[in-house]
Amino acid sequence: MKRLVAIAIASWAVGTAAVASERCNVPIADWQPRKVLQAKLESVGWKVRSIRSEDGCYEAFAINAEGEKVAAFFNPKSLEILDTKIEH
Repeated sequence: MKRLVAIAIASWAVGTAAVASERCNVPIADWQPRKVLQAKLESVGWKVRSIRSEDGCYEAFAINAEGEKVAAFFNPKSLEILDTKIEH
């Protein structure tokens, strides 16, 4: 059972990294500041815990408006959401 869970987590991580690297090929000079992403998320009811750079994207850890723990990837130029994972 533990092995199955580890495989599932590894598969998600690889898939997420592939999505991120394909859609986050943005020169650093074109990135919007993290505080702009934070303000955008807070305006829709998210409580942001942290935002970091990951594989050329922004990765935000937050509590969404429904009270769920979320890890989400964003394009650093457009701030378009690319992938979301609800953490349990």
